[in-house]
Amino acid sequence: MSDLIEKPTCCSASRPSSPKHIPITDPVMTEGDRPQASLAEMILLPGGTFRMGNDASDGFPADGEGPSRDVTISPFYIAPYAVTNQEFARFVDETGYKTEAEVFGWSFVFHLLVSEQTRSTVSQVPVQTPWWLTVTGAYWREPEGPGSSLEERWDHPVIHISWNDAIRYCQWAGVRLPTEAEWEFAARGGLERKTYPWGDLLKPDGQHHCNIWQGKFPVKNNASDGYVGTAPVNAYEPNGYGLYNTSGNVWEWCADWFMPNYHQTTPSLNPKGEAPSGNKSMRGGSYLCHRSYCNRYRVAARSKNTPDSSSGNIGFRVAADA
Repeated sequence: MSDLIEKPTCCSASRPSSPKHIPITDPVMTEGDRPQASLAEMILLPGGTFRMGNDASDGFPADGEGPSRDVTISPFYIAPYAVTNQEFARFVDETGYKTEAEVFGWSFVFHLLVSEQTRSTVSQVPVQTPWWLTVTGAYWREPEGPGSSLEERWDHPVIHISWNDAIRYCQWAGVRLPTEAEWEFAARGGLERKTYPWGDLLKPDGQHHCNIWQGKFPVKNNASDGYVGTAPVNAYEPNGYGLYNTSGNVWEWCADWFMPNYHQTTPSLNPKGEAPSGNKSMRGGSYLCHRSYCNRYRVAARSKNTPDSSSGNIGFRVAADA
């Protein structure tokens, strides 16, 4: 296999820079369109001041997790779940939208999830994360490549979604992506200075509370949490605000441009990464995160990727102004 020389980010990989822009289709809007996720189905959070970021030794300073600081958020709505395959299918059926994975003709798939036949067709892998395979024909509806399907996964989060794709969905549905600050406020569920949405212990009382990797990454997943790949969007218990899977399952795109100095340069009131940096922020970690490699399923953890990148562990949830 030849190598793609793009630097990867965390447990996802970045699409190589293209010498030319590849246009994607805009959704076809009609007068009768209605938001997919109505406000009645979303959670209204009152906002307020909370301690954002992380000063602990388990963080990644290069990611700009700290210094922690008091941040104030205005009231907003946020979805309790990530957008599902069923919801995204309605968007595609009504608009004819094609995702960037379809336009480029490929997306990244984790090596243990592909069939032997599909594996034999792969000719490229990222240099630093060779467990990601560039699978021709992989996209949201065939997530492991040609021949795979969404059977029994319609209630799982949609994957192989780029930031640009997520924005097109939001435009159609009359919603938006949450900012990083809104996302972390919501993910904490009202708890202050805690590692996870439920507290500081990963497995209180020996029970799994999120879908992450168990075993030796990246060669053996014991799946003791019940899932090798994605889990249903309502798996496990919700946090104190009623949000599900804000740790693990899939990375979730945020509205912000990623800034390593986020906490030093953004305001304390409704902060947002406004300066174009080439990468958009992602939050929450995924089913591939493991403490030995990617301990980014903590609520303060951050990651990034280019707006046109997609992989089998990137999705999104939506928000709206109050």
